[in-house]
Amino acid sequence: MEKENGVSTSAVAIVLLAFVITFFRGVQGTIGVNYGTVANDLPPAEEVAHFLLQKTVINRVRLFDANPSTLRAFAHTGIEVTITVPNEQIPDLAKLSFAQQWISTHVLPYTPATNIVRILVGNEVLSTGNRLLIVSLLPAMRNLHTALLGMSLDRRIKVSTPHSLGILSSSSPPSTGKFRKGYDTVVLKPLLSFLRATSSPFMINPYPFFGCSADTLDYALFRPNAGVLDDNTQLRYTNMLDGQLDAIFSALKLLGFSDLAIVIAETGWPSKGDEGQVGVDVESAAQYNGKLIQHVTSGLGTPLMPNRTFETYIFALFNENLKPGPTSERNFGLFQPDWTPVYEIGILRHKTKRSFPTNPRSGPGPGPSPAIIPVNPTTPKTKQWCLPRSGADPEDLQNNIDYVCGLRIDCRPIQAGGPCFLPNTVQAHASYAMNAYYQAMGRNPYNCDFRETATITSKSKYDFRHHS
Repeated sequence: MEKENGVSTSAVAIVLLAFVITFFRGVQGTIGVNYGTVANDLPPAEEVAHFLLQKTVINRVRLFDANPSTLRAFAHTGIEVTITVPNEQIPDLAKLSFAQQWISTHVLPYTPATNIVRILVGNEVLSTGNRLLIVSLLPAMRNLHTALLGMSLDRRIKVSTPHSLGILSSSSPPSTGKFRKGYDTVVLKPLLSFLRATSSPFMINPYPFFGCSADTLDYALFRPNAGVLDDNTQLRYTNMLDGQLDAIFSALKLLGFSDLAIVIAETGWPSKGDEGQVGVDVESAAQYNGKLIQHVTSGLGTPLMPNRTFETYIFALFNENLKPGPTSERNFGLFQPDWTPVYEIGILRHKTKRSFPTNPRSGPGPGPSPAIIPVNPTTPKTKQWCLPRSGADPEDLQNNIDYVCGLRIDCRPIQAGGPCFLPNTVQAHASYAMNAYYQAMGRNPYNCDFRETATITSKSKYDFRHHS
């Protein structure tokens, strides 16, 4: 699908609130939104960032560019931001010097205040058929990663590229999924090797809307239906999205890359279309996106990928009145430009009954000069402390330290020369930082989760300096 390319108390509150709405509690899959701007009536980016943070459970945003004002608007929110290199810049990025300059211009000035977590190189490049773009794609991705590595940003920011389902030569039944000949071993296999080596996901844009007919509408919309049997595996599919994802999985497996994470970079359903279009209405759009959220965060996975959740980006945040093409192209939005919901699917905070989650994989860094948030982690009034779980991965604990201290909770005691610096171990420093956050945020159980790397203890004696 073609797409466009001195701190106040309230500021501190906004930063802290980022913790509260970052993840659905207990759910590893996360819901993001594609924030397109091909319109002349959209609210300013600052208002968008504030609305998402304060009013919704959306914790990730995908941008179709790297607009400086938009990146500044999302600073200190904790919302994970994915930026995009326009297709036309890909050939230039095949030169390392250009890639280094691109990172210096579009990333370095905004991180870590803005939580940039991913750079997408183009959009659906292979489907363009443009030979120059296709041969430049992997060199561009490698050079951006090299530039990030040189600036010590490679662990925080990953590089990938989204594909359309057009890269498949076969998708039905799902077990026969395979990539188009000529692209499979020559283009995609080296690209997949890069993604594996850099711990980056394979990103796909599945749209049941474009693959359905009047006969398969219920199947596409997650409605009750007879299902579709894959004769090769004897697995029955009850929705089209699972079939599309499993076709991608089969194609990856055929090339030896079934271990790669799959991210749904965009998917959605229009609420309005041209006369005669089947299933293009508000009810269908609400049904698809509502069921989509439930499905990808349920942990059920797909027939070939059971027990998985999927990081998923809904297309789109707004209806965009300047997009070309049929009426449906301008009506994929969850909201009108005046923030009126086109329909309700449970993403507004006052509409959802889910518990709100814990801290994200990576969080916002410090702002220009934010105030230190004081905390006394050993206050005897609490009689409860938040500590790392036994056997927690040291890398996860270091991420927890970076996240808490990046929010300016007072971590000076575990800095060199501080009273809790020794023992100088990740375990000991994480004990201090994670508990400091738990105490500062109100000692709620969900303040001591840290993606299941923490636990609450009620030991009568506790010494941060000697905990191990």
